[in-house]
Amino acid sequence: MLRLYGIPTSGNCYKVELLLKQLQIPYETVEVNSRVGENRRPEYLAKNPLGQIPALELEDGTVLAESAAILVYLAEDTPLYGQNKLERAEILKWLFFEQTRIARYIATTRFLVRAGQAEAHAELIAQNLKSGTEALEIMEGHLQGKAFFVGNRYTIADLALFTYTHVAEQGGFDLKPFPNIRAWCERVKTTDRFFPLPGA
Repeated sequence: MLRLYGIPTSGNCYKVELLLKQLQIPYETVEVNSRVGENRRPEYLAKNPLGQIPALELEDGTVLAESAAILVYLAEDTPLYGQNKLERAEILKWLFFEQTRIARYIATTRFLVRAGQAEAHAELIAQNLKSGTEALEIMEGHLQGKAFFVGNRYTIADLALFTYTHVAEQGGFDLKPFPNIRAWCERVKTTDRFFPLPGA
């Protein structure tokens, strides 16, 4: 059986767990709390030298790290990944976008605000609000006339982008000017076996 290392309140862990449930893949969870340094323990680093969560241990003992890579691994040969070469490239584009724009600006800002560190990081948050809003504008424009991001159907591109976008307001981002994003978030919530981000 697959083994997922991490904590459910982590957005990156949530992405993997949501996909596992949506694909109905059996798995077990092992709590590794990065917020108290458990991901730096020697026994965890022996499995995952990158030292972050999530990590997915396969049946043969191989351990995969990086949430986007895990999503691709799990979704390959399923309807949630690309059905042709171009679709797969488009999905990868949005997975990279999520990591470099959404996780970097929106997820980081949400974490700092919720941790009570907004005042101490006011300058960084101000820049992140600007850059994150620009990322939301790109997403809003892409969704014009579209139900989902790639191939007009739900894929791991939507799953990844949804995770931190739908809780962006917790970091001070205003989603009211983005009706396409808000409608898309509601569509994602209606997908089979969806469950909400714990603690959101």
